[in-house]
Amino acid sequence: MEKEIRSDNPLGYVPENKLLRQFAIPSIIAMLVSSLYNIVDQFFIGNAVGELGNAATNIAFPLNTSCVAIALLMGIGGASTFNLSMGRGDSKGAGKYIGNSATVMLVLGVVLSAVTLLFLAPLLRFFGSPEEVLPYAMEYTRITALGFPFLILSTGGGHLVRADGSPKMTMAINIVGAVVNTVLDAIFVFGFGWGMTGAAAATVIGQVIASIMVIVYLSHYKTVPLHRDAFLPKAEVVLSVVSLGAAPCFNQLAMMLVQIVLNRTLKYYGGLSIYGESIPIACSGIIAKVSMIVMAFVIGISQGLQPIVSFNYGAKTYGRVKKSYFMAIRISAVICVISFVLFQAFPRQIISIFGNGSELYFDFGVNFFRKYLFFICLCFMQPISANFFTAIGKPKKGIFMSLTRQIIFLLPLLLILPRFMGIDGVMYAGPIADLVATIVCTILVVLEMRRPEFAKN
Repeated sequence: MEKEIRSDNPLGYVPENKLLRQFAIPSIIAMLVSSLYNIVDQFFIGNAVGELGNAATNIAFPLNTSCVAIALLMGIGGASTFNLSMGRGDSKGAGKYIGNSATVMLVLGVVLSAVTLLFLAPLLRFFGSPEEVLPYAMEYTRITALGFPFLILSTGGGHLVRADGSPKMTMAINIVGAVVNTVLDAIFVFGFGWGMTGAAAATVIGQVIASIMVIVYLSHYKTVPLHRDAFLPKAEVVLSVVSLGAAPCFNQLAMMLVQIVLNRTLKYYGGLSIYGESIPIACSGIIAKVSMIVMAFVIGISQGLQPIVSFNYGAKTYGRVKKSYFMAIRISAVICVISFVLFQAFPRQIISIFGNGSELYFDFGVNFFRKYLFFICLCFMQPISANFFTAIGKPKKGIFMSLTRQIIFLLPLLLILPRFMGIDGVMYAGPIADLVATIVCTILVVLEMRRPEFAKN
C-alpha cells in the first residue's frame, strides 16, 4: 500500500528540493503579499497622517493578529488533517476536514467582528493606546473590523487551496487582494485624502475579493469533491483540525499577547523617558511590520514544507521527511542572516520609508531596530520546527515550540527587564528571547531525529 501511495501522489516520489521549491515559493510570495496589507497601510498612513497614524495601526495590530490566529488554526489544521488522511489512503473522509475548516473560519470571523465593534474603545485602550492616538485607532479599526470574516477566510482558505496541490492559486488569491488594497490605498489616501478611513476601506475591499476567490475554488476542489455535508460542522472533525492547527494558532495568539504587553510597556516607560508615549509605539509598529517581511519567507517555507512532511510521514517514508526538514532549515538560515546584516546597517533608511518624524523619533527607531532584532539571524528555527511537529501529527510539541519565544521567554522579560533598565529593557528582551528559544527548539529537534524512524534514514 505504501508503495502504491508513493507512486500515485507526486508528494511521495518527486525529489524533495523540487517539491519544496514548488510549494514554498508560492507560499513565500503569498505570505509576502499578505504582509503587504499591513505594510502598505503603514506606508500610506505614515506619509499622509504621520507619527500618530503609525502608532494607531500598531495599536490595532493585535486584532489583525487574532484573525491570523483563527485562520492558521483552521487553515493549517484543515490542510494537515487533509494531507495526513490522503497520505494514509483515506480519500473518502478527507474532504470533511476542508469543508468544516472553511465554515468555522467564517463563523469565528463574524463573532470576532461583532465583539470588536461592540467594545471598540475599551479594547484599544487595553491594547495600550495613548489618548492622542485613540481617535485615529478607532477610525481605522471601526472599518477594518467589518473585514475580519474575509481576512480569516482569505488567509486560512489559502492553506486549504494549497493542500489541494494548488500553491499557485493560493499565491494568486493573496496577490489579487494585496494589489487591490495597494491601488485603492493610493486612490483613497493620497487621491481623495481620506486618511485612516481610506486605508481601512482599501484593506477590507481587497480582503473581500480574495475571499470570493477562495469560495469559488472550494466549490471546484480537485482532489476530492466537497459536497454540502462536508461544510456542516461536526465536533470530532473540528477537534481533529484544531489539534493540528493549535501550534501556529497559539504562536499567533502569543504574538498578540506580547504585542499588547509591548505596547503597554512602551507607553508606560516611554512616558517616563524623553521619547514620550507615542514615539516608541509608532516605531515599534514599523519594526514589527518590517520583520514580518523576513518571517514571511520563513513561514512561507514552513508552510511549503507542511504537505511534503505530512504526506510522507503518513506514508512512512521518513527519509524524505528528514531531508525536506533540513533543506528548509538551511534555506531559512541564509535568509535570516542576510536580514540581520540589512537591519544592522540600514535601520534609519528603512524607517524613513514610512514617513518623516522628529529626530527623537528616528533616534529611538534606530536604537530599537538594532537591539530588538539583533538575533533575527536565529528566528528561522522556532517556526519551522513548530510547524514540522504539527505536520507529523505531534501537536503538543508544536504548541510548546510555538510558545517558547513569545510566552515562555519574551513575555516575562518584557515585564522584568524594564523595571531595572527602563525602556532599554524592552529592547534587550527581544534578542534574549530569540536566543534561548532557538536553543530549546534545537534540543527538541535533535531528540526527535534520534528516534528510530529518523535515525535509520
